Formats: sequence, C-alpha cells, structure tokens
Amino acid sequence: MLIPIILSGGAGTRLWPVSREAHPKPFMRIGGGKSLLTQTHERALAVSNQTAPLIVTNRNYYFLSHDELDRQNVQPTYLLEPIGRNTTPAIALAALWAKAQQSDACMLVMPADHLIKDTPGFYTAVRQAEGLARQGQLVLFGVRPTGPETGFGYIEMGPPVNGFANAVKRFVEKPNATLAAEYLAQGTYVWNSGMFCFTADAIITALDEHLPDLMHAARTVWSDAQKNGNKVELPESFSTLENISIDYAVMEKAKNITVIPGEFDWSDIGAWNAVSDACDPDMHGNTTSGENIMIDSRNTHIENNGRLVAAIGLDNMLIIDTPDALLVADKSKSQEVRQVVSQLKASQHDAHKHHRTVVRPWGTYTVLEDGPGFKIKRIVVKPKASLSLQMHHHRSEHWVVVSGVAEIVNGEDTIVLHANQSTYIPAGHKHRLANLSDTELSLIEVQCGHYLGEDDIVRFDDIYGRV
Repeated sequence: MLIPIILSGGAGTRLWPVSREAHPKPFMRIGGGKSLLTQTHERALAVSNQTAPLIVTNRNYYFLSHDELDRQNVQPTYLLEPIGRNTTPAIALAALWAKAQQSDACMLVMPADHLIKDTPGFYTAVRQAEGLARQGQLVLFGVRPTGPETGFGYIEMGPPVNGFANAVKRFVEKPNATLAAEYLAQGTYVWNSGMFCFTADAIITALDEHLPDLMHAARTVWSDAQKNGNKVELPESFSTLENISIDYAVMEKAKNITVIPGEFDWSDIGAWNAVSDACDPDMHGNTTSGENIMIDSRNTHIENNGRLVAAIGLDNMLIIDTPDALLVADKSKSQEVRQVVSQLKASQHDAHKHHRTVVRPWGTYTVLEDGPGFKIKRIVVKPKASLSLQMHHHRSEHWVVVSGVAEIVNGEDTIVLHANQSTYIPAGHKHRLANLSDTELSLIEVQCGHYLGEDDIVRFDDIYGRV
C-alpha cells in the first residue's frame, strides 16, 4: 500500500499579505481556483489509487483543513501537532501511524504547498520511486533546474541507478547566483523538492540509527496520542522533540539514499515571483488575478480581491492587495517580504496573523469598522454550528440577524431570532449563538466597551474543545 503523507504547515511569510499565520500558504488558491492543499490531496488520491492520505498539520488548522476537503470523496486522516517541530518529528510520527495501518506500508511524503501541473510526469516518478523504496531505498524527488535559482537547495547526483535514478553525491545549501549558474551548466544538479518516498520500516530504521533519542521520544508521544476516528491528536510532549529537518537528520547521513531527477514541472510557491511564474502572462509579461487595469506596464504581477487596482508605467513589480493590507515590491525583492512580517510581529500588529475575515470552527467573522469604544463585525455561522457558551468582561454586544435563524442564549433566557430581529447582550452575561437552520446564519454584531480585544473571553462550554 502506498500511503500519501501530506505535510501541511508553515506560515509562508514571503507570501504575505495573503498568507498569514492563521490562514497560511496551503489554503491559498493558485492555479485553477483550488487551494494548494486541495490540489495536493487530489494529486495524492490519484497516485495512490484512492488510498486516504494522512495530513500532518497544526491542531489550529484542523477545522480549516476539514472544511477545505469536506467535499472530497475520500476523507483524509489528520495527525494534529500542538506546535510545529520541522519535518523530522512530523515524518517520525507519520511513520509510526503508517506502520500501524499496514506493516509493509510505503510512504509518499508531499508538502501541501507545492504546485505540480505535469501530473502524468509526477505519477511516473512516483511509480519509479515506490519500486526503489520497496527495495529499502530512501528516495528523494529532485527537479531538473529551469534556471539559476538561488531559493532552493540542490542535490548533486552521482552514478545512475536502475536507469531512471541516481545515487546522491552530496546536498548543497541554497547557493549564490554564481554557483547556481554553475550547477545549471554542469547538468548534474537537481533542485531538492522536499518530497520523499520510503517504507515506514526504512525511515524508522534510519531514525533509530541517526537520531535514537528523538525516535525513542517519538514512540512515547505516539503511545500517548489520542486516537479518535480520522483524527489523531498528539500530546503536548510532542513539543519537546528536536526541531530538525529530515534532510539534516537522515538524508545527509544515510547510505541507502537515491534521487529521481523528475522531469515534471514543479514549484514550491515560496514567494510572489513564483506565484507570478505559475500564471499565464499577457503579451507584455504581466500576470493578474482580480479586477485591474494595466497601462504601459511589463512583467508585473497584480493580485487583488474586492477592489479595482490600476497600474501605470510599472516594470517587474508586485502589487498584492487585500482588504486590510497592501504590498508593493520589486519582483527581485520578493524573498524579503518576510522582513515585513518580522516587523509586524515585533510591533505586535495583528496583520501578521489574521485577515480582516477570520476563520473559526463555526464559521467566520469580518471586522467592518472599528474605532475608540466600538467595533462592527459581520458574523457568518455554518449550518447547525454554534459558538461557545461564553462571557465578556469589558464589552457589550448588539446582534442583528440579517438572514437565517438564530438560537441565542442570553443570561437565563433562550430566544429564537429571524431576519431583521435583534438582541442586546450586556457585559458579564453568559451567552451563546447557534444556527438552527440548514443554511448559513448571517448577522451584524456591534461591540461597545473600553476594551474590545479578542482575548476578552471566558468559555464555559464549547463543542470544538476550546474550553
């Protein structure tokens, strides 16, 4: 059995302001209107003959992931981390899970944020990799360089293996432009894609050899995990595992490693210039998403949603417009967007973490306007969903139902409101909002008080386990 393992984490800071901590890169829609996570999931099902994947992700992304894949015919299993600890702990726990499913399980490890358009070429490489993995090899997927890229690690290939693969001579960190050009010219280097294929037994054996302490701790974490249907919640002790990539931990040390120089097109969508490259350009090299006007501009990428953007006389530029943040940058500086995120974090600005529309397990809320002493939100609650039973110390709330049917607990009272009806919830009152209908519930919330932070909340009961 070939089991896809999808690693879905990472904030994607170079893709700010679309990718943010609470809504990261795997949920971005690039290349066909589907999220990168959905595209990866569909690719995994196709190559594994519909074997349900395991998605390793942060527990905070479970509901986002579940909602994203809810309409898929085959539902994945989720391995939920309390905190990200790089690829080695994730793969170690995934291997223990895969071994529990089938003793001879073969794992196809795929990050959730890659874009692969040539799926037949990818499937061919996977079939080749699976054959080598069944022989005890740890197989890496390389990608033939298409240019002197400095944003990827490289693998120098050694002698051929089986006619379609190569031994691994060495790993090379992200090179400077001069070295990247040399690697491209030599033709013996491939990009390290971060995708792997190996049996669960082979990677467990390798981890036991090269990182025995980590593997011992991983077994303890696995034994303490809460296993509930298609959801496996790892305990807090997972946070003590060494934060290290699988390349450093195993691949650069093991002897039984092989690389397949894949001929398929591939992008890890690591920065906005990669997003631009994934789009079809016009006759002037411009790429766009959303409503915009381009005049006398070349090689410029515009990404916007919700309002018109006009650009005049631009060359090699990025314009990324969201409802609450705008990025304007030269394409050559796309790797430096992460510095913006660092500054936002340092100043404790919320824009590094949340969009104006914030996703919750029960639905979404959108901040429409705020100012001293007030905040106005649009709240949308999914069918049959409900918010926690909660209380606020510092703010009161006014709720006006726009559409749908709301059941509201307000202190000792429970009321049902329909469109154009409202209620008032004083500060200090226990309250809960639930959607009783089979359609979305939409309402407007007006908050009033001297402190309106999202941390002013006391939960007493919650169906999503957030108490």
